[in-house]
Amino acid sequence: IWQSALSTLNPNPTDSCPLYLNYATVAALPSRVSRHNSPSAAQFITRLVRNCLPGGVNRCIVMVCERSEVFASACALARAFPLFTHRSSASRRTEKKTVTVEFFLVGQNNGPIEVATLKCLASATEGVRLAARIVDTPCNEMNTDNFLEEIKKVGKDLGITPTIIRDEELKERGFGGIYGVGKAALHPPALAVLSHTPDGATQTIAWVGKGIVYDTGGLSIKGKTTMPGMKRDCGGAAAILGAFKATVKQGFKDNLHAVFCLAENAVGPRATRPDDIHVLYSGKTVEINNTDAEGRLILADGVAYACKDLGADIILDMATLTGAQGIATGKYHAAVLTNNEEWEKACVKAGRNCGDLVHPLVYCPELHFSEFTSAVADMKNSVADRDNTPSSCAGLFIASHIGFDWPGVWVHIDIAAPVHAGERATGYGVALLLSLFGGASEDPLLNMVSPLGCNGDSPTEDMERDSKRRRLV
Repeated sequence: IWQSALSTLNPNPTDSCPLYLNYATVAALPSRVSRHNSPSAAQFITRLVRNCLPGGVNRCIVMVCERSEVFASACALARAFPLFTHRSSASRRTEKKTVTVEFFLVGQNNGPIEVATLKCLASATEGVRLAARIVDTPCNEMNTDNFLEEIKKVGKDLGITPTIIRDEELKERGFGGIYGVGKAALHPPALAVLSHTPDGATQTIAWVGKGIVYDTGGLSIKGKTTMPGMKRDCGGAAAILGAFKATVKQGFKDNLHAVFCLAENAVGPRATRPDDIHVLYSGKTVEINNTDAEGRLILADGVAYACKDLGADIILDMATLTGAQGIATGKYHAAVLTNNEEWEKACVKAGRNCGDLVHPLVYCPELHFSEFTSAVADMKNSVADRDNTPSSCAGLFIASHIGFDWPGVWVHIDIAAPVHAGERATGYGVALLLSLFGGASEDPLLNMVSPLGCNGDSPTEDMERDSKRRRLV
């Protein structure tokens, strides 16, 4: 039966065959992938498991792959098992469901997986599912107060006390972007920071996350078809929280700050109006011409804080920033915009290594930043011409608040489309951050999937070898 099942598999791009009255299923992943896909075929793994995994309380998945694909495959499997649900049948269920995942390694370096590697995979998959749970949770349960509780919970697990600036204190300290966006909401806006500062650190890294817990669009209000799903506008902050927890758990050698810019873009008597002018933390003035371009305002404050107060050498901001991102790079690839070519290449490579795919946007501030020209302030917050690479322009707005001549590395990741697949969050961004900064980790698996200083067992080392084999789930 096994041999006849295998003979029926002809993956194009995937294929599956039920066994033993559907008690089991064997499925094959694509035998070839293109250069802009992950050799692990991570998206197909998630899809296959969601569609083909038999029901039951105790289930098992055996993943046949090469060692270089273990990390991406584990994160892809985690996405198939979201934590959040409010279905009444789930609350009545007495038995707890268990899924056991077993890796069977083939190809080069196919010895058994070490216990330390399994611990790293557990940390990474917990991070992915944490991020997805936060993004899936609606704003009546995941407002700024609740998000701060999630941050405190992670801080407690890691022995870190977060720094929190809230409400009127934001205004007093000059965070005009975060305060201006969130001041109309019942639950006040906040800036929260988790800091990991080990001895012997040689550089300071800041991850800045957009945490808009709900985006009505403000007074430039969204329509009835575009507003549903805006609970996901905190996807950047959620990914950074999940990644920070996993990164610090596995040991990180450099200073790492996770900066969460939290607000609800609500409508009310105190809401920001088009034509209002705000002074942001950078000291620059912004004329508001679109209250629905709010993410860049809070992130501008976040990156300016990372630069001025945290002394960061590398600043990465992650956000569900523009609907145009999905048009520019599609549903599966996030968009990267950066002032550094090496980091642009590293982001693309990290995406292929971990399954969180990335593709570059045009970085050309001398041509594009004029879209924000204002007659009465330093800049407007939304572009004059929406046909002129709006996703790039939105990222450039953020960069302008640390300065285009800033000598450090700035990376902007727009995850608006890949943050969800259908009506479910994907936990996108956690695996990408773990991989991209894996070179500074004490964990050997994260070192292996890092694009910066990879060792020989890299998924991108030999594309020919990666693209022509058969893998089974």
